[in-house]
Formats: sequence, C-alpha cells, structure tokens
Amino acid sequence: QVQLVESGGGLVQAGDSLRLSCVVSGSTFSTYVMGWFRQAPGKERDVVAAISRGGGTTYYPDALKGRFTISRDNAKNTVYLQMNSLQPEDTAVYYCAARTSANIVLRTTLYNYWGQGTQVTVSS
Repeated sequence: QVQLVESGGGLVQAGDSLRLSCVVSGSTFSTYVMGWFRQAPGKERDVVAAISRGGGTTYYPDALKGRFTISRDNAKNTVYLQMNSLQPEDTAVYYCAARTSANIVLRTTLYNYWGQGTQVTVSS
C-alpha cells in the first residue's frame, strides 16, 4: 500500500519561506512522477509543481516560477517544495501526489496516490 505523508505546513507572515516535505512509502519511489498541488477554500485543486522520476525535469505554472522550487531525494523517498516570498494568496492546503509515469503530468485526475495534505496559511 502506497502512502504519502506531507509535513512542513504552518502559519507564516507574508514574505516568509516554508519548505514542505512528502515522504512516500510502500513502493519504489523512483518510479513515480511527483507533483505538488494546492486547494484553497471554494477553489479547485491546482498543480503548483511537478518533477520527473529522476529529478531532471520540473514544471511550474508561470505565476509561481521563481518563487517555488520542487526537488526530490530518491534515496530518502522524499519530495520537497521550497516556497519563498509567500503571499496571502498562497494560503491553501498543499498536497503531494504520485503517479507511475515516464513523463510529467499535470492533471489531478492522472495521479494515482495522494497525501492527506498540509495547511499553509500566510498572514498579511
């Protein structure tokens, strides 16, 4: 059984940074494309970053390029999301997700496994 457990969320002030972590257990982590998504109240769940199996390819929406960085450590079965210059509009529940795939995918429906989410709240 594949399990994803996120951590690192919290309450921060505008301009602060946070690093989220997601540990994957129960399967071979290096076979998964990994994604980070977020969902604010009343809004759809959207991708914020994705990374290929080996870590050599990443994706970010244009609006988040330069502020968010996704990385992974296959030896530790962990994917990270470094978030800098956080703003109140970044407030959301952040989820990591995994999919067995050769290529990065962005649609939430294409990911097979999800974590329980971690709350990020940014105050102004």
